[in-house]
Amino acid sequence: MASASDPVKDLADEPVDHRFKGLPPDAQAAGLTVGALAAQRRDLYSGGFTTPVLTLDAGALEHNLAALGAYAARHGLAFAPHGKTCMSPQLFRRQLEHGAWGITAAVPHQARVYRAFGIGRIFLANELVDPAALRWVAAELAADPGFRFVCYVDSVRGVRLMDRALRDQPAVVDVVVELGAGEGARTGARTEEECRAVADAVAAAGTLRLVGVAGYEAEVPDADTASVTAYLRRLTGLAAEFDAAGRFPAGLDEIVVSAGGSAWFDAVAEVFAELPELSRPALRLLRSGAYVSHDHGWYTRLTPFNRHPDEGGLRPAFRLWTQVVSRPSPTQAFVNAGKRDAAYDLGLPEAELVRDALDGTERPATGVRVVKLSDQHAWLETDGAGDLDVGDWVALGMSHPCTIFEKWPLIPVVEADGAVTDYVRTFF
Repeated sequence: MASASDPVKDLADEPVDHRFKGLPPDAQAAGLTVGALAAQRRDLYSGGFTTPVLTLDAGALEHNLAALGAYAARHGLAFAPHGKTCMSPQLFRRQLEHGAWGITAAVPHQARVYRAFGIGRIFLANELVDPAALRWVAAELAADPGFRFVCYVDSVRGVRLMDRALRDQPAVVDVVVELGAGEGARTGARTEEECRAVADAVAAAGTLRLVGVAGYEAEVPDADTASVTAYLRRLTGLAAEFDAAGRFPAGLDEIVVSAGGSAWFDAVAEVFAELPELSRPALRLLRSGAYVSHDHGWYTRLTPFNRHPDEGGLRPAFRLWTQVVSRPSPTQAFVNAGKRDAAYDLGLPEAELVRDALDGTERPATGVRVVKLSDQHAWLETDGAGDLDVGDWVALGMSHPCTIFEKWPLIPVVEADGAVTDYVRTFF
């Protein structure tokens, strides 16, 4: 009997075509698949790639995957990285290979992508009140006894809507009560009393099972170490209170306590280590996701490894290679990538390197700054006429990786010698 197809490996069989920006046109003309193109190990700079092209550094990518996997293991944390950052089945698999418990989602579409590529544990960090999505979850749970799914609840009305949608469905859905991070924060019940009311509503619903508590510490208003730690202690205190009050049902194997973005996972590790012994083992679940590619801006400034350099570090893995297409004055230049190609919601890209169009030499982009983005152009300001020439390649570093993967459905992975050895597929 033939073995079942592996949907992640099957991505290599996709044809290289017009859907994928920056790839060599001759690869499509030759009818190459993604896997065949990867096997050729083409040079990024001379192998026919067109600008703009987003790349991932192979060494930085592996370093980052290993760094967070090791961090979570060292601190006794289960790890469900937030997949909405990259939405890449290949990267999900590598995260699992580095010890991840499962993958976190934000919306039903993401969970459906995860299931299509065999993810067996999904933590959905949102209250799920869409009846069609809830029916899909219940059907997945009923069809696969090994599938684990957990989602937020943060309101009595939400619980009632979930219960109504699931009453005729074949499975019970596991939920965690979300404690909000304070007034003015994003989602979550604002007070412990509201959390108790939500837990009571779950207990009254035969379609849901309360399995823990969760939250997101990065939404603490004016977050600093003291305020984030105080919030996380409220969260662990709520877990202990619920356990002591018998709110978790009989037969539950573990109690989920979950938090963790990419800016305060050190505080999560420290506070979760203080969690008192509960009646059942605690699944201390970290959900940081932006670490995979890291960045050149937002998370470079905020990473906990800045506070704890002895714990390790992360490397920016993205480069957006652009080309100078106009040099209208000695202090102004334009490259051929803009809002359609670059992340810009939390800061403009930063010019990192210049590669000479004539001889291929590289130099730091000293004196070159991105000052504005149009749809298909980045506006560069230069200190002098000799800083750039038309045709030069300019590598831009990205700020905030959460909004860059979505713009590139197939991303070349580049080795230190410039060889492109893999392609990361994304689904947004």
